[in-house]
Amino acid sequence: MDYRDLSYFETIAELGHLGRASEKLCRTQSALSKCIRRLEEELGTELFERNGRRILLTPIGALLLERAKILRRGMDESKRQLMDFSKGIKGHVRLGASTTMAELLLPTATSRFLTKAPDVTIEVKIGMNDTLRDSLQAGHIDLMLGPIEDNDSVFVSHPIVDDDVVIVAGPDHPVFQAPLELGVLTQYRWVLASTQVATRRWLDAKLQKSGHPPTTVQVETNSIILLPQLIARNQLLSLLSRRNLGPGRPGYPLREVPIPNTTMKRTFGVIYRDEAYLTPAALCLLHILKNSAEGLIADRITPNLPHDSSNDAFELEYQTEEIDE
Repeated sequence: MDYRDLSYFETIAELGHLGRASEKLCRTQSALSKCIRRLEEELGTELFERNGRRILLTPIGALLLERAKILRRGMDESKRQLMDFSKGIKGHVRLGASTTMAELLLPTATSRFLTKAPDVTIEVKIGMNDTLRDSLQAGHIDLMLGPIEDNDSVFVSHPIVDDDVVIVAGPDHPVFQAPLELGVLTQYRWVLASTQVATRRWLDAKLQKSGHPPTTVQVETNSIILLPQLIARNQLLSLLSRRNLGPGRPGYPLREVPIPNTTMKRTFGVIYRDEAYLTPAALCLLHILKNSAEGLIADRITPNLPHDSSNDAFELEYQTEEIDE
């Protein structure tokens, strides 16, 4: 089976139109028709069927398209591998990270990495875990820093640090004057991620299991960490990593709403596609993240805050947290 025929077939299948494929590939329609005939003769079956002016894949054609994409990705990665290993630890690393992991690990991790590989360039994509996982699966990023999901057979993951997600609100939110019980959460409006994100699914399941109605979502966003002032000023509730709370942290001035049994436990780690090719540069960064996690967190600099006796308990907790981890 000719690789070029497969490449042309993939374009024709995705466009569903021989003329448009001809324009995109700069090949005549006759040449593309011959390409399809060669594949059909080799496989002994039809790959397309006509539907008006469009052409649609047959079930066998759809299966071939899936396999062709896997083959093309393998060929692309093999080409990268040969080129990369001839260069040593050089090239380009594509890293995806959740906002919490970016704030927690990236400053120190990239510093150590660039010390070992000063010629490498890094592309960092910050996003929610659902978007990052889609990018990782599609091969658009090499490594991901984010929450590890249970029973995940698609990716390889290495735990780095445990994390708690808690309910948060501005310091003057009326929820702090209400009974601290689960049902009170449905009385207020929320800022939440999409229903595809694990934290949102966890909250929805928690309320449903307890017989409460779902939350009223006023703002849906893919970057809650950027909205603490919006949340505080508009009397909204949200979910946030406990690590991001307190003076000098990204979630300030939000406070935890201490309702019993409303803490979501999760584990952050470095994640990559099973059997995916990783460049020497990506392997170097992976090694740093896997084997130096405690040091990367401990190396973070504690913010210099003006002294306030009311903050003493927080500052002590902050320092202890960093030392313990």
